[in-house]
Amino acid sequence: MADLDFFFDPGCPWAWVTSRWVTEVSALRKYEVSWKFISLSMINTDKGYKPGDDYHKMIHTFGLQALRVASAARADAGNDAVAKFYTAIGTTVHVEKIREGIDTDPHKFLSDMLRRHSLPTVWADSLNDETHTAVIRYETDLALSRTGKDVGTPILTFKPGQPNEGSFFGPVISKSPRGDEALKLWDAVETIATTSGVAELKRSLRSPLDFS
Repeated sequence: MADLDFFFDPGCPWAWVTSRWVTEVSALRKYEVSWKFISLSMINTDKGYKPGDDYHKMIHTFGLQALRVASAARADAGNDAVAKFYTAIGTTVHVEKIREGIDTDPHKFLSDMLRRHSLPTVWADSLNDETHTAVIRYETDLALSRTGKDVGTPILTFKPGQPNEGSFFGPVISKSPRGDEALKLWDAVETIATTSGVAELKRSLRSPLDFS
């Protein structure tokens, strides 16, 4: 059984930073992370996009296409393949800022990205495969059933399937901590998530994103 369910959309830079914190802790403590899907396209299409918000609609559409590819990776090679795919696409889009073609030729973009990271390029053929859409919808609904609907990405579930299972949207962090600082944050968030009665802890001020 996994120690954490991590629900992500590849297009979200904040989810990417949080994911690097999670991978740091999982390596330090040998935790098992189950990488799951949540689609910002589905969430925002259900709510309705604001008029003129073409950028977010575009990046969310690409995120859904990328999630179909991640689902194909999981079907082909399991949870570890999803982790490798997420690392590859997050590094490409968020760290290296290589984004040309994501809206005009996403198949080529994804194929090239997979090739550069020594992953099967055939996975990119699933970017519009509706078979995977059902999987993504199910996991998106699962994530929101654990937190409520007025949230984004990432969503984390600590101790899934255990009596003290707890889920939160976030933490939304601008820079991924390392070493002891990563462990301190993990212990704090896990304690809050698995403590009965804690519903929300939030501030709207954010530091600039730092992908280092």
